[in-house]
Amino acid sequence: MPRGTIEVLLVSAKGLENTDFLNDMDPYVILICRSQEQKSSVASGKGTQPEWNESFVFTISDGASELTLKIMDSDTGTADDIVGEATVPLEPLFMEGSLPPTAYNVVKDQEFRGEIRVGLTFTPEERHDREFHVEEETYGGWKQSAYTD
Repeated sequence: MPRGTIEVLLVSAKGLENTDFLNDMDPYVILICRSQEQKSSVASGKGTQPEWNESFVFTISDGASELTLKIMDSDTGTADDIVGEATVPLEPLFMEGSLPPTAYNVVKDQEFRGEIRVGLTFTPEERHDREFHVEEETYGGWKQSAYTD
């Protein structure tokens, strides 16, 4: 599995279900890649068509196969509502190196709830072959002499 960094460009969403009945909702996104979690700013009053244009960077190691985007509605005084979730498979990104902003389906309770657009860039970690790469040890200990008679 690849190691390196993934830059996520969170662009926008559209067609989201409005979870606020009286006002436009205030959506934000929680981006999750394995155990790492980052949060976008709140698009206050942007309702069902929010735009963020924000970048996030995740450091990934073996086993990262998807990015989860949880769209939330920020509510004052009560718990934030879950608008929906999108899952972005990372395999195409590892193969291509970068993916232009693409729409992914937002789903809640197995129903389509709109779409979210994200662009992705993968920068592989520089690999250093530790096997077969012999460097002279410089910390104490016995060293065999190269002297011959």
